[in-house]
Amino acid sequence: MSSADYAMPEASTVTAQDVLYRKIGWQLMPILFTGYIAAYIDRVNVGFVKLQMLGDLKFSNTVYGLGAGIFFLEYFIFEVPGNIILHKIGARVWTSRLLVTWGIVSACTALVRTPWQFYSVRFLLGVAESGFFPGMVLYLTYWFPSHRRAKMVALLMAGIPVSGVIGGPMGGYILHRLARGHGLAGWQWLFLLEAIPAVALGIVVFLRLDDRVAAARWLSEEEKQRIAADAPAKAHHTIRSVFISSRVWLLGAIYFGIELGSYAIGFWLPVIIRRSGVRNTFDIGLLTMAPYALALISMILVGRHADKTRERRWHVAAPCLLAVVGFLVCAVFGASTTMAMFVLILAVIGVISALPMFFSLPTSFLGGRRGGWHCAGELHGESGRLHQSHRDRLPHYAHRLARIRPVSHRRMHDGLIDPDYRVDSGATGQSFVRWKRPHER
Repeated sequence: MSSADYAMPEASTVTAQDVLYRKIGWQLMPILFTGYIAAYIDRVNVGFVKLQMLGDLKFSNTVYGLGAGIFFLEYFIFEVPGNIILHKIGARVWTSRLLVTWGIVSACTALVRTPWQFYSVRFLLGVAESGFFPGMVLYLTYWFPSHRRAKMVALLMAGIPVSGVIGGPMGGYILHRLARGHGLAGWQWLFLLEAIPAVALGIVVFLRLDDRVAAARWLSEEEKQRIAADAPAKAHHTIRSVFISSRVWLLGAIYFGIELGSYAIGFWLPVIIRRSGVRNTFDIGLLTMAPYALALISMILVGRHADKTRERRWHVAAPCLLAVVGFLVCAVFGASTTMAMFVLILAVIGVISALPMFFSLPTSFLGGRRGGWHCAGELHGESGRLHQSHRDRLPHYAHRLARIRPVSHRRMHDGLIDPDYRVDSGATGQSFVRWKRPHER
């Protein structure tokens, strides 16, 4: 190894910049993290209400699958315009509007009686919520330089397993205890009560969130200048350059596969547990908590190991392969509660651990074009739910995942930067990488 290939930073120490960005993190991330938990609970509570809603309204699995999946079609269409609006009018007003609107629309789901009403409210929910996660990722770019932003995005995404730990028992309790209370079914109470946090948080965002660094009264002028000095030079790319990039489509395909498994679990986990022999809805809620709790621990451990070894590709591929094993085995042994829970835990750990690791790849592969792959991959939800609308069991996803993930992993070697040898210096705020030689590309 020659000095021309690598530039190693000095020993990392806590600097004034570390203290500053820690201060920013504590100011912003509790609000954003809580918002993502509310978003994910609202998004997948339709998986819990399936336990009662289909029987009460006489909906078929086809109606349920189409209604659940139509949400993602609007999500795909409106997420990019949503980011443009956020950039124009500011994160405070736009994010507050998103939260309040989707809370109200989610509550309105309690009023549906026909399939077309179900489709309509899911359509509106997709429109209302489409800009939240991509908007939050954009918002973080205003505050954190790239070498500090990855940890913030990973923290934001930790809301997925946390929402499962919180939402599972809560959803099961509401379905079990409040059924027929005041003339409403348990699934109606679920939609009504789980919409309240989103609306309340929308008010908090409007009162507490700052649009930009310049508007933050809790930062001194000297701190604002230091943040501005860390901001990278803007890279300009045309829309055409994004959509003709093979790497954008490659990353979109990988993201498609990972998220296909993520929403398969979110929408169908309670149903699979019920079909394994568990009948009490509160018990189902408690059982859904276990896979998410273990996945949260796994996400942290995998992330730490990836940082320690300076490796990313296998830390994406290995969890994906673990999830494939879980889905495939569930197809065979899903009738046993013990075996079903074991393999579902493997699937959830694999999918949840792969997500934050995947978000470290676009930086190395795409440079400034790191937005298009997310839009391409967002079609996972729609195609996944349409596929499931004609199936009664989750494991049919496994065959698609088994095809997508290993192939995608083999093509990850096309990058120009070797992700195995990236070093981020907390002391200097710089990233040191080794560029691949021509014969290595």
